Amino acid sequence: MRKLKFTAIVALASLTLMSCGGLSGSQPVNAKDFKAIEEEIKNEFGTDAYYTDLSIGYEEQIGIYVATTVTEKPESLEMGEWNMSQNSWQQSSIVTLEISEGSKASDFMFQLGDKINLEKLGELVEKSRSQLTKEKDIENPALNLAYISFPDNGDYSKAQYVVTLNPENGGTSFSFSYDLEGGLIKMDY
Repeated sequence: MRKLKFTAIVALASLTLMSCGGLSGSQPVNAKDFKAIEEEIKNEFGTDAYYTDLSIGYEEQIGIYVATTVTEKPESLEMGEWNMSQNSWQQSSIVTLEISEGSKASDFMFQLGDKINLEKLGELVEKSRSQLTKEKDIENPALNLAYISFPDNGDYSKAQYVVTLNPENGGTSFSFSYDLEGGLIKMDY
């Protein structure tokens, strides 16, 4: 019953995305937009998938794009590199992992859920845009890239959310790094 309910919710979210132009629409700017992207990713790869990389960007010509390295079976030591743009997923390559003997591949990967989620990343995009507008007097900063920086050693305490914004009409990029709770680590430009 629960699985059927989840499937119905995912189908409804997918229909909502498609009716609004799908993920190729306007740039994602808030937690709700990023939550919809997370649902699309989970719909494509499953709710139990493992990731080593996940980034979301926006370009006016193509809309939203997603790049990720993902597997459903960490113990296989094979991951796929996937890209999504204009509502189409394409696998670009297969990656074979090398880990030290006695290690579990899943220890070097993250899952989307409680600890790391795209809704939080969306909140941080909102926070970054607001801070940039207040501190640098830049109106309507545009999302360039938002991603999860996950350390190669699998240490969750070192994982970060990173948001890169550009002035609406081009210019200097501003990068914000946050810990998993949303605390600002640094801002660079």
